[in-house]
Amino acid sequence: MNRRKIAIVTGASGGLGAATAGWMGKDSSVVVLVARTKDGLDDVAHHVEQLGGTALVIPADVSNPIACQHIVDTVLKQYNKIDALVNNAGVISPLVDIAHADIDQWRYALEVNLLGPFYLTRFALSSLRNAYGRIVNVSSGASRIPIASASAYCASKAALTHFNRVLAEEEPHITAISVRPGVVDTPMQAQIRREGSETMDATQYAYYVDLKAKDQLEPPEIPARSIAWLALHAPHDMSGEFRNYDDPDIAGPSLSVYGSTFKKV
Repeated sequence: MNRRKIAIVTGASGGLGAATAGWMGKDSSVVVLVARTKDGLDDVAHHVEQLGGTALVIPADVSNPIACQHIVDTVLKQYNKIDALVNNAGVISPLVDIAHADIDQWRYALEVNLLGPFYLTRFALSSLRNAYGRIVNVSSGASRIPIASASAYCASKAALTHFNRVLAEEEPHITAISVRPGVVDTPMQAQIRREGSETMDATQYAYYVDLKAKDQLEPPEIPARSIAWLALHAPHDMSGEFRNYDDPDIAGPSLSVYGSTFKKV
């Protein structure tokens, strides 16, 4: 019997996803690493294994339901269970006002940010029920705060947060949590700084530039530690909640379980 936790992490080639996978490796878990391309995934897999875990790389675009079914089928064929699902993959494009938004880009944002988590949840649900498993949906403060020029991102994250609430109501044998990871130093923030000057209000754009310039962005490893703890250890009474990564009852236990750092390899 395989007693190790089997966890799927999407958007795992960098940023929050890669850091979450690292903490899970430190927890001796089997981490299934999913991203649109293989670029970066092998490096993350090596890191996970150096930290004590086992990695399985599956390049896939979660906007595609067939690809999501393949992910779940592959994991169940190899390990016969799924204990945790971290729906982290996300896109912020298009960064433009609604009047000028590209329709295909807007739709794709919803397909990645909302439909991908739905597909993977739907296909993995039976196994997650059997394992009394956990789903962490990585949401955003943008699910509650309107950000001009980011309508698709805001709408999809708001929908994801409410999807999580409904999931918790329907599924008493799993623990479903949506989490706000804070403002993190990731490629998404770099994209805002790169593209936002052309579409955002000057004051709003300056806010994002200043976050980087003043070193106020959170390193991915900090919120990722909370996400990993939620996915593998969260109590069931958190199910359905929208939580901040730095809430004391999350940040404290995650620090106790994982420590302050993982070694760089």
